[in-house]
Amino acid sequence: MIEAANITTVLRTLADPTRRAVFERVAGSDEISVVELTRGSGVTQGAISQHLKSLKQAGLVVERPEGRNVYYRARPEGLEPLADWMDHYSAFWRDRFANLRTLLKEIDP
Repeated sequence: MIEAANITTVLRTLADPTRRAVFERVAGSDEISVVELTRGSGVTQGAISQHLKSLKQAGLVVERPEGRNVYYRARPEGLEPLADWMDHYSAFWRDRFANLRTLLKEIDP
């Protein structure tokens, strides 16, 4: 079964729209620095750093320091609790779609 603490952490972390946007930018690049994430975001570097800290604690990103810069990359396996949770309920949706398909065939043979 799904570990409640892990899914709760991931969902809470990604619930914040700014943090989700930061994660999407990190996931959309091989590696990205705090400076690059701040540029054009409309958010301060301090705020970006705090969001990255939360993402790191949730296991969604990893960091690599290099000199004065810190580079971040997405950690896809960090989304596993979310994927597992969604997979757990996929049977519900499969049944609903099967019922919808049957209903549509009855309405429009």
